[in-house]
Amino acid sequence: MIRSSLHAVALLFVLAFLAALGVQAAEPALTLEVWPGAVPGEKGEVGKEHYLADKPGPRPVQRLTNVSRPTLAVYRPDAAKDTGASVVICPGGGYSILAMDLEGTEVAAWLNSIGVTGIVLKYRVPARKDQPRHLAPLQDAQRAVSLVRSKAAAWKLDPNRIGILGFSAGGHLAAATATNFDQRQYEPVDEADKASCRPDFAVLVYPAYLTAGEGLAPEIRVGPKTPPVFFAHAGDDRISPENSIRTYLALKQAGVPAELHVFASGGHGFGLRPSEHPSSGWPRLCEAWMRKSGLLEKRP
Repeated sequence: MIRSSLHAVALLFVLAFLAALGVQAAEPALTLEVWPGAVPGEKGEVGKEHYLADKPGPRPVQRLTNVSRPTLAVYRPDAAKDTGASVVICPGGGYSILAMDLEGTEVAAWLNSIGVTGIVLKYRVPARKDQPRHLAPLQDAQRAVSLVRSKAAAWKLDPNRIGILGFSAGGHLAAATATNFDQRQYEPVDEADKASCRPDFAVLVYPAYLTAGEGLAPEIRVGPKTPPVFFAHAGDDRISPENSIRTYLALKQAGVPAELHVFASGGHGFGLRPSEHPSSGWPRLCEAWMRKSGLLEKRP
């Protein structure tokens, strides 16, 4: 009974915060599978997809695991606000689970409030045996960007304003997608794969696994064609802010526009939910960055 009450209080708290931002709860306008047929490399090694029980505490998170059939859930803004921009959202979860509300649907609602189509990517977890933990998710994310771009005309999206946003492990996935568009990790399967898998911009929120030794992880291949990036990280995060700082410096060295915010406190996994920590301010800063970058201009 106490746990249920805490869950209800936390849900009301989040909904009140989103309402304050002008966000309306909504169902996805469309949900579609990422792959038209067989999923690359899938061998049926994980069990049935399911949600885990909530972690104890006043701020529960919907944690999904055993994902074998990736999907895209498309959340559209009000037509009067629609800018034509879109963002593929990669929830975090250590490549083990996906925090589907905290770092997925709640993010789509915020994006909708600023006129952006939010597209939640349910990518494969947990990591597959004898594979790099990011390989299957990167295949899913590259395919997702190509698929969205191939649907741009039908969905009335700007094919040149398709971004990717990720948290924690999802931040690593977003970074890998933004830096490996020249190396597709699967054989093309249909016409959609003729569309570029390069995001036009990226937002990395407390990204993990970006560093190795004194440099960047080998799969984070920053170069002059890497898209612009916005970073948000807390200085007291157990996932060191050096992940964001080193990647930011590499981007600046490559001549790629980037913006970095390291907040005094906030810890890890704060998503968009309000708190007493300054890290709660990142959505407003990100919106300002997107607006200044021309990403939120209304379609003609």
